[in-house]
Amino acid sequence: MRVTFGVLGPVAAWDGAGDAIALKGPRHRAVLARLIVARRRVVPVTHLVTDLWEDPPPDAVGALRTFVAALRRALEPQRPPRSPARLLVTEGPGYALRAEPDAVDAWRFERAVTATGPPADVLPRVEEALGWWRGPAYADFSDEPWARTERSRLTELRLHAVERHAEARLDLGLAGEAVPDLDAHVAEHPWREEGWRLLALALYRTGRQGDALAVLRRARELLVEHLGVDPGPGLSRLEADILHHAPHLDLGRQGPADTVWARAAAAYDRSVPSGARARLESTVGLMRGLAVTGGGGLRAAREHRVAAIAASEELGDVELTARVIGAYDVPAIWTRLDDPDQAGHVIAAAERTLATLPPSTPNPAPALPPSTPNSAASLLPGMTATPTGTAPLPEHAPAASSGAAPAPANGTLSSTGARDAVRARLLATIALESRGTNAARGPAAAREAELLARRLDDPGLLAFALNGVFMQTFHRTGLAPHRDAIGTELIALSARHGLATYEVLGHLIRLQARSALADFTGADAHAAAADHLAARHELPLVGVFTQWYRALRLDVTGQAPPQEIEAAYRTAAARLDGAGMPGLEHGLLPLALLCLRLRHTSPASADDGADFGPYEPWTRPLVLLRLGHRREAAAKLRDVPDPPRDLLLEAMWCLVARAAAAVGDRETMARARAALIPAAAELAGAGSGLLTLGPVSQHLDLLR
Repeated sequence: MRVTFGVLGPVAAWDGAGDAIALKGPRHRAVLARLIVARRRVVPVTHLVTDLWEDPPPDAVGALRTFVAALRRALEPQRPPRSPARLLVTEGPGYALRAEPDAVDAWRFERAVTATGPPADVLPRVEEALGWWRGPAYADFSDEPWARTERSRLTELRLHAVERHAEARLDLGLAGEAVPDLDAHVAEHPWREEGWRLLALALYRTGRQGDALAVLRRARELLVEHLGVDPGPGLSRLEADILHHAPHLDLGRQGPADTVWARAAAAYDRSVPSGARARLESTVGLMRGLAVTGGGGLRAAREHRVAAIAASEELGDVELTARVIGAYDVPAIWTRLDDPDQAGHVIAAAERTLATLPPSTPNPAPALPPSTPNSAASLLPGMTATPTGTAPLPEHAPAASSGAAPAPANGTLSSTGARDAVRARLLATIALESRGTNAARGPAAAREAELLARRLDDPGLLAFALNGVFMQTFHRTGLAPHRDAIGTELIALSARHGLATYEVLGHLIRLQARSALADFTGADAHAAAADHLAARHELPLVGVFTQWYRALRLDVTGQAPPQEIEAAYRTAAARLDGAGMPGLEHGLLPLALLCLRLRHTSPASADDGADFGPYEPWTRPLVLLRLGHRREAAAKLRDVPDPPRDLLLEAMWCLVARAAAAVGDRETMARARAALIPAAAELAGAGSGLLTLGPVSQHLDLLR
């Protein structure tokens, strides 16, 4: 059952059907509210007692446990007796509420208000978010010190949302609609200069220049008389601009880049007819930029991408559909999908479109020799061994470039090269969107996309194809050197041709690979290069991965005690909140902390009730063992599947190895040993750039 929580008003909770959950007395609600304020972090019992009572009674801890037990029964009524809680969990010295990022109205509100996007998206999103307010934040705890800071922050955020809503209206030419709300806003909050600025601008755009100047004079008088300060530069500049009828006031933009954007968007709307197919292709270009902004932008890009594909298929234009699907060449580093259902829709559409395209130009490649667990031939088909290691080389490399160009923007795939370029993009899309699965289609699509891209001598297409190749190099352990070679080629290719996002991808791939090979000097250099490029090109999601890497480095180099390392992991995990990557976020922090505790033999209680998400089957036997439930652990271990083909493949096998050795399950030990032998020289899990279980060789010694 999905439970949602509300703190934008009196504290409340609702079940999956939208019915209110009875939370009993005020202290029960206070416990819940205090845990929501902590934003999924643990609140020690001692802090809860201090927050709940000014003068705690002798049995305060026992009473707190009673409140928690009652809340658990209310929030998870279907939970079997004595089974661990999934929502309100015990962890370490206290409790935490493991609510999903979108399960609390305040958290959703913050993401909705701070997410970037065009005004047409911002307006309905912020309008809906403002409707979630049922009263003052944490209304029933207005006098509590622990709620004061969060209440103030949310109140400030709400005022910012009102102003952002008004600004979106102005950007969309709805100045008349904005005036009444802004008038009420400044009357209630007269010290907010941004509110006065927006009101004056809205009045000016509705042809009321005199009223606009009167509003600015009123704002000046209030600020000078009551606060003793002059208006800020925003109000002063607006007054001067209104007096001089500055042209940019009619555009609703204040910076040169924003002005250009507004003019170009307006010209596009005037010039390209509504319903024109060119609008779909232009939309995909916008979504590519939106996706790398992270947070709401990434989520919105995924949703709009599926809608754009569906719209192109409805038009019945196969070539348009092919371009709409293939143009979304957003680099991807994480091997678990954020939305498998959306990925499935994209793959199905790509396969349907491929089936209607002419086949690629014949260029047969020689067959690979039989694959063996330790041979270079067991790499992804399409990769061959070189004297210095593995490198992403095609099985058939053309002697010279064909000079073929990508598909033309006007819609016809008249040339063989154009058809092959579109085909390669569809295949690379399939390779990317099928990552982490055991399907044979993904590797085959990656190989064909790479062959086509190399033959066409198209750097952007080759970078896209190599991303697909990277995603399909997890069919066995021990392939960090191979991925390092892919990253090396991506960096060189991207630097030569100005492909900034793929250059970042290459550095992140090498960061992961060098971490797996315990080369942290090299990994440090790639982390620094990725951060530099991210700052230069405004790519905020890169910092999520480099911060996690630095927590991993702190862990594996032994330069800090476990408590400091855990704090570093928790700080890194906080950056995931609202980053728009649920495939990365779900279960990652509990997994990292479990690995840390296994390496440092910390108490088992810290893992009891943790939500390991997709990693549950491989972590549960060890957690049960650490809690003393050997028989249950052995039973779970017998049913454990092979781990998915992703960046945590070695880590999952090492978890299985530890549990199998502990219970003496020789069959599972043999499976784990066979899987781990190719990775004997690597650090388990470090290839993710996020966490580690230490050397794989130690686990192989354990299995012997």
